[in-house]
Amino acid sequence: MAPRLQLEKAAWRWAETVRPEEVSQEHIETAYRIWLEPCIRGVCRRNCKGNPNCLVGIGEHIWLGEIDENSFHNIDDPNCERRKKNSFVGLTNLGATCYVNTFLQVWFLNLELRQALYLCPSTCSDYMIGDGIQEEKDYEPQTICEHLQYLFALLQNSNRRYIDPSGFVKALGLDTGQQQDAQEFSKLFMSLLEDTLSKQKNPDVRNIVQQQFCGEYAYVTVCNQCGRESKLLSKFYELELNIQGHKQLTDCISEFLKEEKLEGDNRYFCENCQSKQNATRKIRLLSLPCTLNLQLMRFVFDRQTGHKKKLNTYIGFSEILDMEPYVEHKGGSYVYELSAVLIHRGVSAYSGHYIAHVKDPQSGEWYKFNDEDIEKMEGKKLQLGIEEDLEPSKSQTRKPKCGKGTHCSRNAYMLVYRLQAQERPNTTIQVPAFLQELVDRDNSKFEEWCIEMAEMRKQSVDKGKAKHEEVKELYQRLPAGAVKALCKECVVERCRVLRLKNQLNEDYKTVNNLLKATVKGSDGFWVGKSSLRSWRQLALEQLDEQDGDADQSSGKMNGNTLNKDESKEERKEEEEELNFNEDILCPHGELCISENERRLVSKEAWSKLQQYFPKAPEFPSYKECCSQCKILEREGEENEALHKMIANEQKTSLPNLFQDKNRPCLSNWPEDTDVLYIVSQFFVEEWRKFVRKPTRCSPVSSVGNSALLCPHGGLMFTFASMTKEDSKLIALIWPSEWQMIQKLFVVDHVIKIMRTEGGDANLSETQYISEPKLCPECREGLLCQQQRDLREYTQATIYVHKVVDNKKVMKDSAPELNVSSSETEEDKEEAKPDGEKDPDFNQSNGGTKRQKISHQNYIAYQKQVIRRSMRHRKVRGEKALLVSANQTLKELKIQIMHAFSVAPFDQNLSIDGKILSDDCATLGTLGVIPESVILLKADEPIADYAAMDDVMQVCMPEEGFKGTGLLGH
Repeated sequence: MAPRLQLEKAAWRWAETVRPEEVSQEHIETAYRIWLEPCIRGVCRRNCKGNPNCLVGIGEHIWLGEIDENSFHNIDDPNCERRKKNSFVGLTNLGATCYVNTFLQVWFLNLELRQALYLCPSTCSDYMIGDGIQEEKDYEPQTICEHLQYLFALLQNSNRRYIDPSGFVKALGLDTGQQQDAQEFSKLFMSLLEDTLSKQKNPDVRNIVQQQFCGEYAYVTVCNQCGRESKLLSKFYELELNIQGHKQLTDCISEFLKEEKLEGDNRYFCENCQSKQNATRKIRLLSLPCTLNLQLMRFVFDRQTGHKKKLNTYIGFSEILDMEPYVEHKGGSYVYELSAVLIHRGVSAYSGHYIAHVKDPQSGEWYKFNDEDIEKMEGKKLQLGIEEDLEPSKSQTRKPKCGKGTHCSRNAYMLVYRLQAQERPNTTIQVPAFLQELVDRDNSKFEEWCIEMAEMRKQSVDKGKAKHEEVKELYQRLPAGAVKALCKECVVERCRVLRLKNQLNEDYKTVNNLLKATVKGSDGFWVGKSSLRSWRQLALEQLDEQDGDADQSSGKMNGNTLNKDESKEERKEEEEELNFNEDILCPHGELCISENERRLVSKEAWSKLQQYFPKAPEFPSYKECCSQCKILEREGEENEALHKMIANEQKTSLPNLFQDKNRPCLSNWPEDTDVLYIVSQFFVEEWRKFVRKPTRCSPVSSVGNSALLCPHGGLMFTFASMTKEDSKLIALIWPSEWQMIQKLFVVDHVIKIMRTEGGDANLSETQYISEPKLCPECREGLLCQQQRDLREYTQATIYVHKVVDNKKVMKDSAPELNVSSSETEEDKEEAKPDGEKDPDFNQSNGGTKRQKISHQNYIAYQKQVIRRSMRHRKVRGEKALLVSANQTLKELKIQIMHAFSVAPFDQNLSIDGKILSDDCATLGTLGVIPESVILLKADEPIADYAAMDDVMQVCMPEEGFKGTGLLGH
């Protein structure tokens, strides 16, 4: 227990048994001696509330003690960026370039390749002046070979812990934010390097790729009829081995070389027989390279989903690989030793992280290369166990046991074997002079940076120490006179609080037992049911606050105040919280009229509760309820009765309009009338809402048809639009219904559609005329504004519906909320508070004089009507997303990924039957408008995406290396 808490308990232990009225001067002096004297001496560990002698609240315990120098600055030690002795240099991950970094480290530790690249001629002479390099001009490699030269020179002799390969990556034209196929990168880069070096005059440079990585095999086909053998020679730089159904590397090699039968439709045309014959075909290894690259085909194409997937199966391999059984010509040296293992951590082919385990050919020690971080393995042994445990697998397959000199991995995707030599190379590869001078220049810049950072750290520490001494001197000057007495009232209050905290649990049981008894007569008290349910928690919080513990736990100490926004928010929340028994207070501060919210408790129970809540409002059982609330209740009941009567009358007068039966239709004009009237659909919805729930809604007293007219008094809809897209905004009324509407409501403007036959004998077609007539200018302006709104919206809601098993999405699916089917969506909306006026309808009983409205006001109304009429009813399997029109489809897919845990490359999106595939297009150009429903079909969701390692990145579907420098040759 902390020293301060021990002092606290010792000082006030007597208060747990002494009643407040029994507190004596001796108790006060005891508390002072145990509690306050340590504060004066600086022994306490937290701010003592109300004690002016306690200096802890202003940081005394920090400033008077020893302070770590690192607390005076936020600058990391520059030596942490320095290369460790006898270690290698790492490479910066530029976003998703870990696959490039792993191969660069593997190629760097191929001594023959590094030596050959150092022998390449360089254009660095353009930057030379005499025997040196221009100081003011940075070296910029011009070719891939020069980039690789410079990188290898830095990896060999740089003083930095890691270097930046951005120049090399930029020269290849790679996208640093998109992860690519590592195996494809290796093939393409080797091909590019071979093509580039083929122009060199030095044969040791020109042929280095073939000498190190190139082997040869033959496709051999043997006719079963005549025995003729045909060969097709081919070079290879790596062997691509299928791992499906295999557990050992040797099994994969055997399958690669196994004999294939050509029969049936797949028969072979034999030139000797001049006909198709059954035959056998196999691969024969003719020669093997010094460096044997074995590609484990973990990433395969899934025909069902149309995407790649990763095979997370264990494959065993040994450190020594004898290839003699597999080659055609025996007797040579075909024993290889493992030199590198390239690892892909992750369960998906489109995400994860690449690292490499590489053996130093000179020391024989194993290193793990993980971008900037390099770790030396202990005991010169390859250790893959940690890597295998980092990533959970979909399958529950146990890791096979591995014998000495063997390993097994479910993440290894490439194994590099080197031809076994009799002894390790002792020669040190020298960096060419011009490259070494570039490295020295970079090292000088690094050392200057280290000195600058160290100086900044020293200055910060010196300032901090000076301030430390200044504050210590200030503390020594502060007066700390003794206080020989404490305030008796405060001691009594503290005694009461501690005593109540000690007996709270016992009193809680007592109150519960008292509440079980029935209260008889008029001796009881009214207590809120909500307060009774949480009175112990309320009491504990109140006692903690009074005791000062609440301030300590929330960090409200001197010198540790909350910011302005947080304090305002906390004060607002505290004001909104009700104290004990305030839940039965009416708005006028009297006893509420609802007896369902309160209950009677006995006098004994109330007495116990009052000890903890002395300021709680008290209502004896004989206390009358609030008279004002009773009057309002009676008025409310009268209003409800009036509303019910009005609703019943209107429902009886307009039964078909209420039930939406036998409604007229413009596209199929009824024969028995030539006139139809128009009102806003919003008016009909509001009126139906009132008729269904008259006690929750205010009556609709007027028909606001002005909202359907432009500022010039013209109609905003054409006859054609009212039969199609605008039909949701209007409601057609029969002439008989219109007469009743005029009696029941105040109508500001009459809008009607009339059918007339052509007057000319040659014009027998029917014509439709509106009154008032259409305003073409305002109609055109409305259409333009609507289109602009659909293209320029921000923070609008759309819905994404996930389709499962290609099942058709039903429009009338049940709502997600568990609501009665007889209650419409409008019924679920709360009625407007009394006195709140609807912005679109004048519900007063005033005249029908038309109000002047601006075009902007009308547009605003139209937007509201559109939102109401196009409101989407959310169904199961849907999620609402906030989007903007200028947002790209790629950004939307990222939102969908977080909402549904479906990676972007697994998302097939469509809207109204149209496939959304252009990731760079904006939602506005794709026709995605507010309230749209986008269908999502997931091909292959990534399991455990949220639990993946921080370094693992989810990228968009790769387009391969199209457009990069790897395909330029």
